[in-house]
Amino acid sequence: MTFPPVLLADDLVRPAYGAATLADVLPGVTAALGAPVHRAGLPVDPLGLTDVLAGARRVAVLLVDGLGADLVRAHPGIAPALTALASPVGDLSAPCPSTTPVSLATFGTGLPPGSHGVLGFVTDVPGEDRTLNHVQWTDDPDPLQWQARPTVFEQAAAAGVACAVVGPHTFARSGLTRAAYRGARYAAAVSAGDLVAGVHESLAAGSRSLVYGYHADLDLTGHVRGVDSASWRNQLGVVDRLVEQLVAGLPDDAALLVTADHGMLDVPEHARFDLDQVPELAGGVRVVAGEPRARYVHAVPGAEADVLATWQAVLAHRAWVVGRDEAIASGVFGPVDSAVAARIGDVVALARGSWALTATEREPFPSTLVAYHGSLTATELAIPLLAARGTALG
Repeated sequence: MTFPPVLLADDLVRPAYGAATLADVLPGVTAALGAPVHRAGLPVDPLGLTDVLAGARRVAVLLVDGLGADLVRAHPGIAPALTALASPVGDLSAPCPSTTPVSLATFGTGLPPGSHGVLGFVTDVPGEDRTLNHVQWTDDPDPLQWQARPTVFEQAAAAGVACAVVGPHTFARSGLTRAAYRGARYAAAVSAGDLVAGVHESLAAGSRSLVYGYHADLDLTGHVRGVDSASWRNQLGVVDRLVEQLVAGLPDDAALLVTADHGMLDVPEHARFDLDQVPELAGGVRVVAGEPRARYVHAVPGAEADVLATWQAVLAHRAWVVGRDEAIASGVFGPVDSAVAARIGDVVALARGSWALTATEREPFPSTLVAYHGSLTATELAIPLLAARGTALG
């Protein structure tokens, strides 16, 4: 997948959709299970998972929210089970923005964000003068219309693969669950131990099984306490024990993959730029969406050029700030369907370095977090793909 030579900031990275991203995992797993997958022109298995998973009739994929590849490598003593797993294809890339709703929709559909349309943590709902928080989403907008592409689970299930999602019970009927995972049976988990049991139980269903497990606590701990904290390191140990239990209980003909939705980094106080304290940034602005490291700015009609110039001048070295058309042309979202393009801001601001574009008046709690993600630095994008195989598979 190639794009015109629109330059990113030199410390930001364009995700390699169709080559080595989170979008490429589930299509490759499904192909390895013998089910056809359609990816809007992208290769079905660019990671070579058909070979990695050769012989497996049951595959579980565990996604640990916030488990960046750099963070795993930095703590081998805390995470011996993770460290012992094979890394058959190296690091993958999260999508843009590198945030959970975007990543989970990218994982579930096997498509870049510009194709599935879940384009941020909070995005504008075009023509309705309101925003959508994808984590708090229920049924408005309709998930089947907001994200209209078939999921990989739907395609696998149609080919006779028993598909299940094991995740938090609070997400069972969320809009994001229906947008990203439809086609799979949802098995609600109430704890880490319950997640392990649910994955093992679901793997036993059918002659071919695809099971996806999601674990959220590491990301939450990082946001609130920081990734350079005793709390985060302790939680990584909990995740490592969870992985150890999953591997120990794998059926003989099953394989486990472990991946993540993004990395994350601590933001020091001196790198917090409060948008609410700079009055000129409000001129001509209808709404500011996104999150502290990935902002979408929607201008009042006719003010787009002025808003772009002001944000570029004020943010300067702190962010890569471009208009919508340039952001789309850069390829950071993959090909963008015209039906979803307006969900991207008239101005896109992706934080550089360790900067965060907070908004202490409009977003008081998010502005107090310690660690963030959302932009395109290597640490935010790099996610692992680790593998274990049942005893019958060698």
